[in-house]
Amino acid sequence: MALVGPSGAGKTTILRALAGLHLARGRISVDGTDWLDSSRGIDVPAEERSVGLVFQEYALFPHLTVRKNVEFGRKGGAALLERFGLAKLADAKPRELSGGERQRVALARALAPDPAVLLLDEPLSALDAHTRGEVRNELQLLLREADRPTLVVTHDFEDAATLAGKVGVLVEGRLRQLGTPAELVASPADPFVASLTGANVIRGLARPIISGLTELELPTGERIRSTDSAEGEAVAVVYPWEITLSQTQPADSAQNHIRGWIASLVPIGNRVRVRLGPITAEITKASSDDLELRVGDPAVASFKATATRLLRQDA
Repeated sequence: MALVGPSGAGKTTILRALAGLHLARGRISVDGTDWLDSSRGIDVPAEERSVGLVFQEYALFPHLTVRKNVEFGRKGGAALLERFGLAKLADAKPRELSGGERQRVALARALAPDPAVLLLDEPLSALDAHTRGEVRNELQLLLREADRPTLVVTHDFEDAATLAGKVGVLVEGRLRQLGTPAELVASPADPFVASLTGANVIRGLARPIISGLTELELPTGERIRSTDSAEGEAVAVVYPWEITLSQTQPADSAQNHIRGWIASLVPIGNRVRVRLGPITAEITKASSDDLELRVGDPAVASFKATATRLLRQDA
């Protein structure tokens, strides 16, 4: 499971409370054993909780080799060195390792005592953008192989969606929504969750129209339509990959067309993120090249009413 949310949401506090490093009230139970139950005066000390903790900056001992780091607190880490592909690095010091290698050492050390629960605090935040994606995929495989209850806290939804089967969105200490990554994308509980999962969030005034659709009037005077029902202040939610771009308004079945000037073009792998007025679209690089898109050029963003979700503005 992963907890995702902005800085100050309380993610790390929950992680530390589970580990027994933060004074907390409530109940924490693992495999039927209570580690914390305020109502019964139970509070198991941190050193007696079966927890493997991977810190944000990995917290490896700089003066110890990889082998000694993994064996800290437990003898015989040879199997873990082999399991995590660290045997050839066993005599290296942390300063000699890449970010991904340091992460593997930290994870192996956390698993050395065979903990009941594995906790990871922002495990990818110390990595540069170039290596983040590769290490994220590697970590996903390592966690699957570890095969034990795991809680990851992060501010990045993509990290959470890759590393966890269930994701909780935490804001100001409150759980906004809990579900699979696909559920959060398909049915965000509120505009914040929608924005966090990468959606465009467009505010306006909604009213039903004769065709059975709902029309949302934007502050700019433009109107977009949705198959969802709403009335009054509302927000439209549409994901970048649901949007197509053209130089002029296309003759297609899409109900929604927003005209504007291209504010930015950001290549991401074989795709391009295009900002146009209140909309960010994500199209293939081939499509961008075919359209000869350039910053400052006029364009039209088109998307279907069925791809446009409506949420209450105060949700």
